[in-house]
Amino acid sequence: MSKEETTTQGVKTLVGNPKKAIMKLALPMILAMSVQTIYNLVDAFWVSGLGANALAAVGLFFPFFFMMLALATGLGVGGGAAISRRIGAKDKEGAGNVATHTMVFMVIVSLAVTFPLLLLAEPMFIAIGAGTGETLEYTLAYSNVLFGGAIILFFANVANALLRGEGDAKRAMYAMMLGGIINIILDPILIYTLDMGIAGAAWATLISLGVSAGLLFYWLFMKKDTYVDIAIRKFKYSKEITKDIIKVGLPASVQQLTMSINMLLLNLIIIGVAGTDGVAVITTGWRILTLGVLPLMGIATAVVSVCGAAYGMGKYNRMDSALKYAIKMGLMIVLIPAVVFFLMAGQIAAVFTQAESAAHLAPDLTRFFLVAWLFLPTVAHGMLSGAMFQGAGKGMNALVLTLFRTVLLTPALAWFLAVPMGMGLDGVWWGLVVANICGSVVSYTWARIYINGLKRQKKSAPKISAN
Repeated sequence: MSKEETTTQGVKTLVGNPKKAIMKLALPMILAMSVQTIYNLVDAFWVSGLGANALAAVGLFFPFFFMMLALATGLGVGGGAAISRRIGAKDKEGAGNVATHTMVFMVIVSLAVTFPLLLLAEPMFIAIGAGTGETLEYTLAYSNVLFGGAIILFFANVANALLRGEGDAKRAMYAMMLGGIINIILDPILIYTLDMGIAGAAWATLISLGVSAGLLFYWLFMKKDTYVDIAIRKFKYSKEITKDIIKVGLPASVQQLTMSINMLLLNLIIIGVAGTDGVAVITTGWRILTLGVLPLMGIATAVVSVCGAAYGMGKYNRMDSALKYAIKMGLMIVLIPAVVFFLMAGQIAAVFTQAESAAHLAPDLTRFFLVAWLFLPTVAHGMLSGAMFQGAGKGMNALVLTLFRTVLLTPALAWFLAVPMGMGLDGVWWGLVVANICGSVVSYTWARIYINGLKRQKKSAPKISAN
């Protein structure tokens, strides 16, 4: 396929029928996210065989992994959304400049976080409850590998986001799926066959990310058949482009970082009521629960790109149609796993607590699924409303909504129900559910108000700046 054909297909997808665009962009990402979900489940299964301390180690590392992922995701979302808006405004050169700036910032940020995390790993994990024994040993063995390979994680996520921003969802899917499949294959080999233990799980993740990153690097810098032209040697700093990336990217990063803060706060609450075993429960349970959440993330990437292009064109009815269709599509997807989690809670918990040292976690893990399945049906409204705001360049709106849900509501409700109300771990699970319901209602209400406001504004003043 020629570069012109690839370019035309990507652009036509973004600026065409919004419902078809959501479907065409979302389905490849849903498939890719499904493979990622299977990887998460397989990874959790193999790590569970190492015992409760290994599961707790992964749980203690997760907030810091989310922090790195937050910065990478935020930068990718900021760059991808800016590219989509420029495609809508028919500014190809501007889209290339955005991509170049995004890559330069990616290198700077990834290097800036790698060394502090490596140097401060041990005191950080001790401070959040890892202790000084086997759990700490496992946590450091796992984290040092992924902290050291941070730049690979950053590049894979940012490059993937740039492809999605120009409407090239298929190749973004190929890269993600390849990495997920390799991870699934490597997990048992490195953990058990080569007897690398918990470090083997980390190396499996890093190697799979490296393969995905290599494929993306080939497309963007060697084959160069993408819509955007990344020219690092010709990089010339632009304050305007930086501002355009940051106005979505920074709030998106902070938005993702709040998830890390949320996990840290929940871990502290859980350790207070159930010790590190409780952390092992939520770590395993949450990874399995993402079977329903990750496909929604695939839809969200489509919403960012489609709504960004529609905003760039000044066609707000397209934004409205895209959001409504995406939410409908998301609801249909999450209801299936939600029902499965409820009906098969005990069986699922048994699969992931087969090791003798983890068997005692089964009752609490079962209780997690019996409550947490209610979390899924309302995720679509909140997550996809936030994605619409990001596409429109209103990153602060999405950030405020996330802060309200993850930093204010979730920890407060989890603590109140778990400690003063004496519900223990069940209180934490119910706190997650109630906070998500409230946050989703507020998010969708604000999204409707915003889009209706844009429509009214266009009627009174038809010519609105694309940016």
